[in-house]
Amino acid sequence: MRTLTFAMNLSLDGYVAAPGDDLGWSTPSDEWFQWWSDRVGTTGTALYGRRLWEAMSSHWPTADQQPGATPAQVEFARRWRDMPKVVFSSTTGPVDWNTRLVTGDAVTEITRLKAEDGGPMDIGGATLAAAAMRAGLIDEYVLVTHPVLVGRGMPFFTVLDNWVNLVLRETRTFPGGVLLTRYETRR
Repeated sequence: MRTLTFAMNLSLDGYVAAPGDDLGWSTPSDEWFQWWSDRVGTTGTALYGRRLWEAMSSHWPTADQQPGATPAQVEFARRWRDMPKVVFSSTTGPVDWNTRLVTGDAVTEITRLKAEDGGPMDIGGATLAAAAMRAGLIDEYVLVTHPVLVGRGMPFFTVLDNWVNLVLRETRTFPGGVLLTRYETRR
């Protein structure tokens, strides 16, 4: 069975995006950006909700061709394009860059994907992750917490019907006071 990890950047007050889907509060250090790039390089399949897909696909397919692209950005763009991706949306049009579109029930499809052989899966997008969280499908939570309070926006965690007990597996501090915490779901 494949593992499913919900990994996102979030503000100290628990938001993955400020109002208007503003991500301007999340400025990467070189070390932090490399950590994300390495994670993408080892992800078997990435699962995206519509809004995160639109943000990622509007930039990363050609980011390596932009003037001034750093070697790390070039590497991330290549890894991102090559990584198998599944987008869950009933309103998104055709997808590209090694991506498949799912318009049906997300929980059913994620359950099916977890049962397959293959590498680890990451889920991104708070709304999609909320459905997987409520269904008990997430095996690991990776919070990359930035030292900023945004006050409101899209929360990392959803309202749950039951507790989810977790075990701390890793902590790491990046420049600028960014803190990574990785928790495994205790089953």
